[in-house]
Amino acid sequence: MEQHILAWIAQYGYLAIFGLLMFGIVGLPVPDETLLTFTGYLVFKGHLSLPLAYAAAFAGSTCGITISYTLGRVFGLALIHRYGKYLRITEEHIRKAHAWFERVGHWGLTFGYFVPGVRHVTAYAAGMSDVEPHQFALFAYSGGCLWVATFIGLGYFLGERWEAVERDIHHYLVGVTIAAAILIAAYLVWRRWRRARGK
Repeated sequence: MEQHILAWIAQYGYLAIFGLLMFGIVGLPVPDETLLTFTGYLVFKGHLSLPLAYAAAFAGSTCGITISYTLGRVFGLALIHRYGKYLRITEEHIRKAHAWFERVGHWGLTFGYFVPGVRHVTAYAAGMSDVEPHQFALFAYSGGCLWVATFIGLGYFLGERWEAVERDIHHYLVGVTIAAAILIAAYLVWRRWRRARGK
């Protein structure tokens, strides 16, 4: 499957990047990070333009996460009960995403992109939690901006070594992202505690 996806990108370029990322974010089995890193490699080789590749990837990821948010907001758990198995999403995934929201709030939309299994459900959970559209857009789209830049940049700067390093770097990014989320949550708790003491 992965090799077919990489071949589509090599053949169809920006359109494939956009479409595959959109469907991947919604929940279809697309190796998103590998796709983005390979895109960066194609930019390195001169087969793709960096601004156009970034624009296609960012547009695909934001369209995908907006579709997920809208589905969660309109249909809620009924959608998961009926179609979740086709999108690799279960009620357990939604419960974990809700727990993520409780711990780190809207930042889960931003950093959830970097956490396997969370990226595909945070938007559904945000829609079900009635997060306002403008708040969703602010946190989700900024996360997409960082995520796309990180992995396209990785493929570009690694060059010919992209495939060997990409498999390992993914695990480190997950750890760093979780640590950052914990620090943000701790800061928010400390700030709330300090304000409570000041009253």
